[in-house]
Amino acid sequence: MPPKAANKKAAAPKASAPKKAPTNTAAATKKATEPTKKTAAKPAAKKDATTNGATAASKRKLAEEEDEVDESADESAEEDEKPATKKTAKKAVEPAAKKTKTTTAAAKKKAAAAEETEDESKTKKPLKKATAKKAEPKKAAAAKKADTKAPAASKKRKSSEEEPEDEKPKAKKSKTDDVEVDSQATESAKATESADEEPKAEKPVKATKKTVTAAPKPPPAHPHKIGKKINSAPTQVLDVYVFGEGSSGELGLGSKKLDGKKVVDVKRPRLNPLLSAKDVGVVQIACGGMHVAALTKDNKILTWGVNDQGALGRDTNWDGGLRDADAEEEEEDEDDSGINPRESTPTALGAEHFAPEAKFTQVVASDSATFALTEDGRVYGWGTFRSSDGILGFTDKIQIQKTPEYLPTLKNITALAAGSNHILALDDKGVVVAWGCGQQNQLGRRIIERNKLSSLIPQSMGIPKGKVDRIACGSYHSFALAKDGRVWAWGLNNFAETGIEMGAGEDDAVVLRPTIVEALKDYKVKQIAGGEHHSLACTEDGKLLTWGRLDGNQVGIPVEELPADSVIKDESNNPRILSKPTVVEDIAKCVYVAAGVDNNFAIDNKGEAHSWGFSANYQTGQGTTEDIETPTTIDNTAVRGKKLVFAGAGGQYSILGGVADVPKVNGFAAVAASQPATGGFRPVF
Repeated sequence: MPPKAANKKAAAPKASAPKKAPTNTAAATKKATEPTKKTAAKPAAKKDATTNGATAASKRKLAEEEDEVDESADESAEEDEKPATKKTAKKAVEPAAKKTKTTTAAAKKKAAAAEETEDESKTKKPLKKATAKKAEPKKAAAAKKADTKAPAASKKRKSSEEEPEDEKPKAKKSKTDDVEVDSQATESAKATESADEEPKAEKPVKATKKTVTAAPKPPPAHPHKIGKKINSAPTQVLDVYVFGEGSSGELGLGSKKLDGKKVVDVKRPRLNPLLSAKDVGVVQIACGGMHVAALTKDNKILTWGVNDQGALGRDTNWDGGLRDADAEEEEEDEDDSGINPRESTPTALGAEHFAPEAKFTQVVASDSATFALTEDGRVYGWGTFRSSDGILGFTDKIQIQKTPEYLPTLKNITALAAGSNHILALDDKGVVVAWGCGQQNQLGRRIIERNKLSSLIPQSMGIPKGKVDRIACGSYHSFALAKDGRVWAWGLNNFAETGIEMGAGEDDAVVLRPTIVEALKDYKVKQIAGGEHHSLACTEDGKLLTWGRLDGNQVGIPVEELPADSVIKDESNNPRILSKPTVVEDIAKCVYVAAGVDNNFAIDNKGEAHSWGFSANYQTGQGTTEDIETPTTIDNTAVRGKKLVFAGAGGQYSILGGVADVPKVNGFAAVAASQPATGGFRPVF
């Protein structure tokens, strides 16, 4: 189910309409007799070049009055025309269009000479032919408004270089004391048309400048530099075995049959050929609700599965291809599962999303998000968090993050752990922070509904600084492990999944703050994992412990063998909850545990995997849809004799990882301590 993508185009800037310049003939006559107050008409843009707003009647009147003006007035006007006063007039046609008020032959000759001189000196801001052409349609409108006063132009009008791209370069504006256009406008416009043909050489310069402005910006630089190395990447290359339903591509087998085998409803562990140890080299795996992330030996992050809300961190749009309806009816011959191949095929994320020198040490996956940790303790993430009301968001400002995003507030992080919709992070000082959905108090702090987006900001909780060195999550509850083996728990507790009896059996019971699990004080817990409503742990001496909901065989112990004082029954007197951590005797030496929603895995010191719990979608790997009551060894040709070191489970699928028959990365025989799927450590043999 590919996500919808919306492509938005930037709106083009609108061209500002030039203002019209109404005239006042009386004012023009008055100004003609006062040449000392005039200023030079500087180049302006988009003016009526033909009439300049003058009517025929005004021309005749001006002609009669202009005979009374002598040539000395024109000369004085030419000397004083450059200074500008406070007020500004409307745009003139071009540099040569002076506001002279004489019709004598000598004045015309002087004006023509001045026009040629100014044209040569102002070629840096040439007028374009388009100026005169655009003015033509405005003759009638200008004539109608000839008796109105010209409003002052805005002092803040932008220069021609700042105009929108669809306008042509403009000339400079004219400044004067409400000067009205004179009867020489028509002759000036003709001069404009001839003068405009000369400065065409400026066009390429202007075009070049706009091309540079429109060029695409380079991708932004990554906001941080690589810091001191505090984490180590896993080194053991794994063979990857998958099983379960896989109808949404969670198994990573692609969309078509492989070697004649279906890519869905895989009943027993199958070696995934698309994740071969030799060619791909997976070193760590994280199982989300319906998607998977994996880290490879060459520092790549692969993702596959459901991408509806950005959990894969890449584009998986697919048109569905062409399907033959008749062929689909012949199920035996069907080679195409109908799964989106871009989701179901393991694919690496683009390196452009990360700092160039970033080296990854861990990935974790929740129901709809994925996070990656680097050697220097930085964190990247993508996807979103959900609450009971739907999408909550990725951050308090981003709903869905579809590509990897650097999280600058998280620094010096040494481990990550993921629940269904929340994340824990542990830093190098032993401080635990949490973020995501906090409706069940899985963040260890109270979230007020009206300020629920605050839960998307990583914050610490009340655990003593420096005590914690491991973290783990269930679907809606959380754990922190101290160096001395003590365990803190908090979050949803209606099935005693935290290991704390308080509130067990009550609807919406929660442990508000991190609280020591007293029932685990007698055990030195090595690793812990949480399911939806149950949990399990292994101890330093190899004991397997389980507790929480039991009506789906989650605890791996027959009901009749459970300690009576630890069992809570429902209204119908049916056993529902194992309230205290209890030892499972079937596993002699447990070294690793993993939990799905209602199914579990335990790996012993021989490298054999055992599973139990809900199996309706073959997620136990036992080849049956019947629930598995107690831990049972997974035994088929794919994994028989293999040393398994990893197990992970999602909603309806599971994955095992075994030591691959290839040289170890960097010559090491075992992986570095990390938390690959549920916040626990992969064992070292």
